[in-house]
Amino acid sequence: MIGEAERRAIDHVLGSESIGWGAAARAATGGRTARGGAALRARRHLLLPALQAAQKAAGWVTPEALDYLSDRLGVAPADSFGVATFYDLLRTTPGPRVTVRVCDDIACTGASLGELGDDVAVESVSCLGHCAHGSAALVQVLGLPDAVVAPVTPERIRQAIGGHPPGTEPDGTGGAMDLLARVGVVDPTSLADYLRHGGYAALEKALAIGPAAVIGEVELSLLRGRGGASFPTGLKWSAVGRSRAATKYVICNADESEPGTFKDRVVLESDPFAIIEALTIAAFAVGAEKGFIYVRGEYPLALRRVGGAVVAARGAGLLGRSIMGSGFSFDVEVRKGGGAYICGEETALFNSVEGFRGEPRAKPPFPTDVGLFGAPTVVNNVETLANIPSILLGGGKAFAALGREGSTGTKLFSVSGRVLEPGVYEAPCCALLGEIINLAGGPIGTFRAALVGGAAGIFMGLDRLADSMSFEHLAALGESYGSGAIVVFDETSDMEGVVRRIAKFFHHESCGQCVPCRVGTEVQQEALERFLDGDGAQRRILEDVDRVMTDASICGLGRTASSAIRSALRLGLIGGAT
Repeated sequence: MIGEAERRAIDHVLGSESIGWGAAARAATGGRTARGGAALRARRHLLLPALQAAQKAAGWVTPEALDYLSDRLGVAPADSFGVATFYDLLRTTPGPRVTVRVCDDIACTGASLGELGDDVAVESVSCLGHCAHGSAALVQVLGLPDAVVAPVTPERIRQAIGGHPPGTEPDGTGGAMDLLARVGVVDPTSLADYLRHGGYAALEKALAIGPAAVIGEVELSLLRGRGGASFPTGLKWSAVGRSRAATKYVICNADESEPGTFKDRVVLESDPFAIIEALTIAAFAVGAEKGFIYVRGEYPLALRRVGGAVVAARGAGLLGRSIMGSGFSFDVEVRKGGGAYICGEETALFNSVEGFRGEPRAKPPFPTDVGLFGAPTVVNNVETLANIPSILLGGGKAFAALGREGSTGTKLFSVSGRVLEPGVYEAPCCALLGEIINLAGGPIGTFRAALVGGAAGIFMGLDRLADSMSFEHLAALGESYGSGAIVVFDETSDMEGVVRRIAKFFHHESCGQCVPCRVGTEVQQEALERFLDGDGAQRRILEDVDRVMTDASICGLGRTASSAIRSALRLGLIGGAT
């Protein structure tokens, strides 16, 4: 029988009303009738939040909780189990009271924690988005909120286990031209402080000039998506705005999971009201009444800050019915990710929100036509939305004037690794790679290479330091700076270890839906290990797997899973130059 704590946790998410064909639903009408069909299907999207609530109550998703939840939602238990097992942050087997997930990814060194207790499990995980600190850990204690500790020491971990997490040291930031202007200046928990610093002036202007004019300014700005795909934001908004569909959605994709990337986390934690204001402007422009902010599950502070900001904005009439007395109604729901890199892909994110496994969908149809719940949907990442208030207040032409060609405005770069002052730095989109690295104090030792774009990016050597980081220049080379991650390596760096970690990351994170990626990432990891052990014949296998994954994978994960390895081979960082 399900425990009372688990039942209460699930009911808190689903509500007390029974809908469906089960005994509880029939009992509500004297055993004669029950409501199901569309009403039941419309609640499927609550599956992941309910699974997370059940685990928080018991420490894992018990079979009894899974059965109860499946009955409440009318979902087959096997289907619910398939969703629960998809996410790294959910457990379907009993676990310890405390789990400490320590990052050992490309910008972190891991940490030696010693003995923490008999009921403490220590696991190595991929990037936790605190790369500037050199080491980080997600501490999960039954009955306590999740906490991230960065940098990691045994004493700081013990404090977190005891319920007094020391948190993280401040992130380094620099080059603050616009996007970082409020970071460290405005209290991120205070709506009043945000208003004192010009907050919601952009929304007020948007409501005054109307949806068409808002989209016009975004189109004039030539703003391109900052999440990696670089798609023109104005075109995306215009396509959804033209749709005559009765229901539309806007989504802030805050599932930032690319190794070496932490810029969106810094913005969410330090300036959450700006993202809510920008998402509200997007909703007004395209005619949406509902929005979602999908935040990475490993970002507990960002989740608290954004959730608190949504509550404050709603309480002040800046979300909800007739915002600012305009007649425009819009509200936001914050969703917590479950620990799956693939959910940063927009269609996988849709499936996750809808209560399914976070597997990508084939395109077309594109999200602007058929997105979340089958409705036209705008998806923008955190940094893209952070540009919107400035575009509205200063004008699209002024924004476009900062930059050249299609590389307009400024860009946030997460700089980590072997640099003197790792952190988030703001620079014009056309800045040189060397200039961005110098913003972070320059290399500690002799520069060897920089991994640009995270695990899905490429290594750039000494000859690339004078390259412009503009969209056009990189696109001409068949490259991009992806999420804006720059991890620097010097003569002390273990490049073979770094490349091994990248191959391991993609093998683990493949959702398994398509054969080229599911099999390709496994073969790539195995062939790389043999190649680095001295079997030169494996190079041909790596090249063949690279072509197959790049050409045939459903989504960007498979298509970029070999990019870094390919460039490491080309530069001679591993195995010698060709």
